[in-house]
Amino acid sequence: MAKKSRTKSRPAQPAGEVGPRQPCPCGSGKRYKACHGAPGGAAGVYVGRPFEGMPSECDVVALRELVPAATARLTLKGDADRVVQLCSLLPMAAPAMVRDNGEIWLGLQVQHNFGDPARDLGAVLEAALTAEPGVVGLTDPPGEGPRIQDLISDETLTIAVHDGFGFWVADVDEADRAAAEAALDQANAAANPTARLTSVEAAYWTNVGTKEHLRWVMPEPEDRLLDALARLHAAGKDVLVEDSRFVGMFRAHGLLAPVWDLPVGTGPEALEEPAERFAADLAAALADDSDLTSEERSARSGLANRQVTIR
Repeated sequence: MAKKSRTKSRPAQPAGEVGPRQPCPCGSGKRYKACHGAPGGAAGVYVGRPFEGMPSECDVVALRELVPAATARLTLKGDADRVVQLCSLLPMAAPAMVRDNGEIWLGLQVQHNFGDPARDLGAVLEAALTAEPGVVGLTDPPGEGPRIQDLISDETLTIAVHDGFGFWVADVDEADRAAAEAALDQANAAANPTARLTSVEAAYWTNVGTKEHLRWVMPEPEDRLLDALARLHAAGKDVLVEDSRFVGMFRAHGLLAPVWDLPVGTGPEALEEPAERFAADLAAALADDSDLTSEERSARSGLANRQVTIR
């Protein structure tokens, strides 16, 4: 009689959940059970796609993770006249600042991480609405409450990309401007030239000196997007301009951001028409529900191995 195997079958992992021994999706490098999966560990709660439902979600992810200096006006529900400006980065990575004129500036690139950036933004905004001029921040997890999506209208955001951080001091007097000059120079020195393409959504060209890149945050579910990108890669349709190369993807806040290396001197203008063409090819590939060919499966496997989680 054949011996029964002692190997116990493991229950299937529910779709969308993270196993205790898998890497924590926050990007800490720890296993989930030792990070956000631990009782009271890390930030206590982890939201995989925190900005879902927010207008211009892909651009918001780009401003938080990829773009050095950019702003976008937010419209408050119930108080459309109060100026609230979303900023990629504020001085000293401040979560928010209430300006002397009453404007509220919210920072996306901050030092705290309480598991749900959208809830963090909501808490900071609520605090800033009643605060005196100055810096507003979080020192403890905000607990339950409205997320940023709950506090603003669903109007599409208009993104303004800046050459540097001069907008920090655009409305201050000369004395205050001089005091901030050193910090401003340091921030500007670290900001790579960046531009947002106009022909497609959430695609950002940047020049890092030795190379240029296009980084394009896309809203489609990861599995569907990987299938579509694999189809285009196998067909040779992922080359934007001559000598460009599709090199992989960032994963941030539940979205993928494909990345291309570009020859130095390409510039953003030369990418407009190729990006628009690629978007059309991608839409067709996303609509294709046929099985992947062996070549496409091989391409998909290669692409899946070229992902870097940055949050």
